[in-house]
Amino acid sequence: MKKILLFVFLGISFVSFSQQKSDFWDNVRFGGGFTLGFGSQTTVGISPSAIYDFNNGLAIGAGVGYLYSEINDFTSNVYSTSIISLYQTNFNLQFSSEFDYYFANQSTFNGGSVSTNFPALHLGVAFNQGRFAVGVRYDVLYNENKSIFASPISPVVRFYF
Repeated sequence: MKKILLFVFLGISFVSFSQQKSDFWDNVRFGGGFTLGFGSQTTVGISPSAIYDFNNGLAIGAGVGYLYSEINDFTSNVYSTSIISLYQTNFNLQFSSEFDYYFANQSTFNGGSVSTNFPALHLGVAFNQGRFAVGVRYDVLYNENKSIFASPISPVVRFYF
């Protein structure tokens, strides 16, 4: 009798766990953002990420990123990791907070090189239409002596599928 009860309990647990796993992946979305800029400064970047959508408009996830920038005699290769939270309102506004940690390597064309790393906490707002969002964010941890970015304000272009 104990073996039958154990078998029934394990079977129910397995079915229950399998159902939860399926529901979990139904709420995961993949996407991210990109950066393109040409002119006096060339900037190309990509930041793929994955988020989990909760039922109340909240989404939480993680991402990685790469950014290449060239201005005058300097080039920068920047790698990053991030923790992302998004909140979607009923008015097509999406509020975001992203904690990023950057690892940057800057070099000059004459061979000099400087490596640095620094945190950033971006708070932002974006207009969201379906899977696409565009807006602006502000780095509240911005330190002009550590950051390689010229300003704490940056645009947001984000998409998730």
